[in-house]
Amino acid sequence: MVVLAGGVGGSTFTAGVRDEVAARAGALTVVCNTGDDLWLSGLRIQPDVDSMLYALADVKDRIRGWGRAGDSTRVSAELHAWGVGWDWFELGDLDLGVHIARTSWLREGLTPTEVLARLQARWQLGATLLPMTDAEVDTHVVLPDGTRLHFQEWWTRHRARLEPEGFENAGIDTAPPASGVVEAIRAADAVLIAPSNPIVSIGPILAVPGIAQAVRESTAPVVGVSPIIGGAPVRGMADVCLRVAGVPCTAAGVAGQYGSRAHDGVLDHWLIGEEDAAECDTVAATGVVAHVEPLWMSDAARTRALAVAALRAAGI
Repeated sequence: MVVLAGGVGGSTFTAGVRDEVAARAGALTVVCNTGDDLWLSGLRIQPDVDSMLYALADVKDRIRGWGRAGDSTRVSAELHAWGVGWDWFELGDLDLGVHIARTSWLREGLTPTEVLARLQARWQLGATLLPMTDAEVDTHVVLPDGTRLHFQEWWTRHRARLEPEGFENAGIDTAPPASGVVEAIRAADAVLIAPSNPIVSIGPILAVPGIAQAVRESTAPVVGVSPIIGGAPVRGMADVCLRVAGVPCTAAGVAGQYGSRAHDGVLDHWLIGEEDAAECDTVAATGVVAHVEPLWMSDAARTRALAVAALRAAGI
């Protein structure tokens, strides 16, 4: 199995997929969004990669949904006292340990793919994690007055309240897929698109040259899970991102954004919530098969049931 994912929702869903794939003695590869990455205080930070790492290692903070469980923030407080970094962007001490290790290995000449291989070797994840690319293609938000903010500043500090004009990933047009990404997609029995933000999480993955093409040309079924339930994002501010892209904030709207593989898109099947059952015909009109399922991942059992539904839609 291959999962394309980013963000908290993507990592939660992937943990359920991992559990189900493990029960079937299968193998799982996760292609992680790296558009959220940034340099801060001299450290390379990969929020979506780390969310996936912590979720599959079962060490994430379940209350906040991100970061490490039981973490403290003494180092961040000390950095802020020195005026280093962003005082509104708090990183835990254990989390900083990961960033320091990553940056040290990058300084030694390892690629991000090689660094991630070292990080995940610490735990039995039941999956292989790959960054979408080894190139730095950080997401920036462009405001109407031409101001450019790093995505994390717009998302975390301003909570997406500044109306954007667009999103940019400088250099992504020439960024090669990370080693193993295209090969995993080509060898997959199913490709799953997690219920992540379609514009700033899945969008950058598919924008890396060669990845969307590999998905379109794969012999495996491609199944996506809607991040929109009842006309609202499950988590975060995906509605703002969709509005900027001119996409309706509906399950059918996101299905249309991804498009059908029969019409140069990336989907064969699309899981939508019971609340959105009336949108089945609209989804079908895009050439994608809609499946109505309970989408709320409120506990491990429901999350795994959603993974089962996604695999069932793929015929597995």
